[in-house]
Amino acid sequence: MRRMATRNARSVHGGTPAVVVLERAGVAHTRHTYEHDPASTVGYGLEAAAAMGVDPAQVFKTLLADVDGRLVVGVVPVDRQLDLKALARAVGGKRAAMAQPAAAERATGYVVGGISPLGQKQRHATVVDASAQGYDVVYVSGGRRGLDLGLAPADLVRLTGAALADIAR
Repeated sequence: MRRMATRNARSVHGGTPAVVVLERAGVAHTRHTYEHDPASTVGYGLEAAAAMGVDPAQVFKTLLADVDGRLVVGVVPVDRQLDLKALARAVGGKRAAMAQPAAAERATGYVVGGISPLGQKQRHATVVDASAQGYDVVYVSGGRRGLDLGLAPADLVRLTGAALADIAR
């Protein structure tokens, strides 16, 4: 019996799992690459905003928190912080703490600094900060350091199954 070789989604579409999700859904998006500087002290998201020349409030970081024993994704502007109490409230929880980086990497399949809200290994409850609605396009990590994706906030919410709430401070 002849065995056929299979390709993973990355090799078929030439991108990260986040890019594959957008392409399969037929969602209009833009890709922005830049050279990540490992010596940078400004943080991954602020580095991306500066490299792309866009307002940091329009670039969103993906953070994972443990809410009452389950991982929840919070997506907030890179120039703000995740309000853990607000995130817990948004998903009907009581207590939230930032997830350990190793746990976030295992659960998403991405490395810290490149965690995308799209194409994660496991689906998690996701909350996008309501400020995203104020933009035609928001930027999120594309699944690796040095790659951001621009897309409509409504598409981000739809593809992640996210709720919108005020979760940034």
